[in-house]
Amino acid sequence: MLAAKIVQEQGIKIVPLKFNTPFYSVNIRTYHGRSLADFIKFHLKEELITVDIDKEFLRLLLKPQYGFGSHMNPCIDCKILMFSKARALMPRLKAGFVVTGEVLGQRPMSQHRRALYTIESNSGLDGLLLRPLCAKNLKPTIPEENGWVDRARLLGISGRSRSQQIKLAREFGMEGYPNASGGCLLTDRQFSLRINDLIRHGEFKLNNVRLLKFGRHFRISPHAKLIVGRNEKENKYLEDLAKPGDYIFNPEEKVAGPTCLGLGRLGTKEILLCARIACSYSDLLEDKLTIVYRRLPNRKKQYLDVFSFRKESLAKLLV
Repeated sequence: MLAAKIVQEQGIKIVPLKFNTPFYSVNIRTYHGRSLADFIKFHLKEELITVDIDKEFLRLLLKPQYGFGSHMNPCIDCKILMFSKARALMPRLKAGFVVTGEVLGQRPMSQHRRALYTIESNSGLDGLLLRPLCAKNLKPTIPEENGWVDRARLLGISGRSRSQQIKLAREFGMEGYPNASGGCLLTDRQFSLRINDLIRHGEFKLNNVRLLKFGRHFRISPHAKLIVGRNEKENKYLEDLAKPGDYIFNPEEKVAGPTCLGLGRLGTKEILLCARIACSYSDLLEDKLTIVYRRLPNRKKQYLDVFSFRKESLAKLLV
């Protein structure tokens, strides 16, 4: 948004563009109570365009050309994919070049000098990828050489500190923007372990990936897992994402407890295990509880009287 504002102040029309993947964790209402689209509309006076790249990103994640960062984050390949999509949209949007907020040296994997030029070249944007926040540290782009953009009014920020960006945001009156860290879930160790678990068990599909962001995950068998909701919002989310063939587990009506979603092939042994896990996270007056379960789309409920697990036993199943 800072990069866009800098270019916009030179009288250049911008088109805000956001690519959606299942791995972006910033809450949609982080921006001082506004959605991202409303925040951009307020500060940049333009409508945000969003493009879903979920399926392409999942294929990329299986074998990124430039590898991963500290966990499952394929940062260079991710940028190449997004900028390639932006390049393809340029004719329809009547755009002459692409602007991004990257800063030289900000991120260790994708924003060192060689990575920046690799991303630019492999996305087909040679000379057409302008980085206004650090442009004076890089060779001039076509927009600068042709006088479309005044290079003298661009910046030369570099390094890990964000103090200059924070100062600039304050000057532009931008408040309530999200914290710079933790945006991508693939940089999180626990989330990356969950991704690897899906891949190892042949369950790496979009719906399963979306479910990784919610609840506690338990590997029941090589062909089955259980997700336990942690609060009312997650309980509803799990119910909404459940598909035919999935199992729903709940404690009996008079007992408060989680909604649990069973995925995969569940036989008698696996159903019992899921019920005991559901019991362990319910409000228990004693170790035994009745768990209600059903296999979708069947509405018929079945009942199991089960004992809860010890915490150390649960930990062994937790992904």
